[in-house]
Amino acid sequence: MNRLRVRPARRHGRDRLYVCLPDGRDIAWYDRETGRVNLLSDHREADVLAALAPFLTGPVTVGPPPVPTPAELARLALHPDDDLAPNRPGEALLVALDRDPGPARRLRPDPRRRALTAEQTVGETLDRLDGAGWHTLHSIPLPGGDRVHHLLIGPGGLFAVHTLYARKARVRVADPLVTLGRHEPRPLLRRVRADADRASYALTAEVRPVLALVAPAGIALTGPPPRDLRVLPDTDLPQLARPGGVLKPADVAALHAMARDRNTWDQL
Repeated sequence: MNRLRVRPARRHGRDRLYVCLPDGRDIAWYDRETGRVNLLSDHREADVLAALAPFLTGPVTVGPPPVPTPAELARLALHPDDDLAPNRPGEALLVALDRDPGPARRLRPDPRRRALTAEQTVGETLDRLDGAGWHTLHSIPLPGGDRVHHLLIGPGGLFAVHTLYARKARVRVADPLVTLGRHEPRPLLRRVRADADRASYALTAEVRPVLALVAPAGIALTGPPPRDLRVLPDTDLPQLARPGGVLKPADVAALHAMARDRNTWDQL
């Protein structure tokens, strides 16, 4: 009698089905993305395949788990306190609001909450690219109190994405100035480029700057387009993942392992 059970889980950005013994120990897992059944116990192969049979959607390969790559070994050795991968979009703002929520009644909305909404909106959009070979890190702290709002790493390269809440406002861009509605223009593009430059230095790889505008009423460019920088509404962010061929999977994994380590950024 086959007493194995199957439980779904998401590990390291991948959907998997784990095959467990009655005592809860895993003896195999099925990676849907690669179509591979990884066996921890060779003598239970027939039982494992029988348990997974209702869930298999095509031909599969069967064998022992692959040998960990150097990037995977580095991730396993990373102390949890130094791992930035669990950061939620807007992590720093969430912590700040938890420590100091501000007065219950305000004459004007707390700008931190609008900024948080922007980072969460952009973060959710970028996280949905995960299954296509991309990884996103959120709220990366930099020395001096600055942050990289989002770092996108994948086959098409690396992008430092800075978010701006622009709901129902017209945005005018005249490099390096950004004007939001009736507000005074700010040289925001300098900040966006500076964050990308610092990320490039930390990772010893090209990181391209992106300004993501959340729910703008419109975007108007005055003069020539910003050099080496993209300005996009949040709905167009999936465009970043369309190009490929810049980085190999091993390079993506290595850069992601380096970027998620807090110590990489402490040295800037």
